[in-house]
Amino acid sequence: MKKLILPFVLLFFLQAHTQNNATCNCCSENQKAFDFWIGEWIVTNSTNGTLAGESRISREENGCVIRENWTSATPGYTGTSLNFFNIAEQQWEQLWVDNTGAHLKLKGNRVGNQMMLTSGEFTKDDGLMYRNRITWTKNDDGTVRQLWEVLQGEKIVSVAFDGLYKRK
Repeated sequence: MKKLILPFVLLFFLQAHTQNNATCNCCSENQKAFDFWIGEWIVTNSTNGTLAGESRISREENGCVIRENWTSATPGYTGTSLNFFNIAEQQWEQLWVDNTGAHLKLKGNRVGNQMMLTSGEFTKDDGLMYRNRITWTKNDDGTVRQLWEVLQGEKIVSVAFDGLYKRK
């Protein structure tokens, strides 16, 4: 009798697991690690408080993708990023593309209240190798700081952007 019941119990658990995965393919803790960035935002420059732009960040593709739609305070400049947790690589990936044709690919993970993504190395006009590192910090007051640093090795050589996201 026990031998007959065991296959039915296993089938029940397998079916329940499949149904849970079918309703929520991207609901793990890692896949929700960037949810603090979701929302509609006014973005200011952290250094002087001037308007940098507006951003709308939403979950799409049944919650498996976080999409950013950026509109700069500089007229005519827009961009979008697609962000997802790559299960095979166990890391977050971002692809940014703007209306000038520029793009940026980043990879990394969340540690504590920060999502830190880094590009591969690239060569600048000076012939030296650099990387981009962008860190989003979830602040206690509900704002999010985005800090884009340019690195040479582990040394920060410049800040490309330092912005504060405030909910609309």
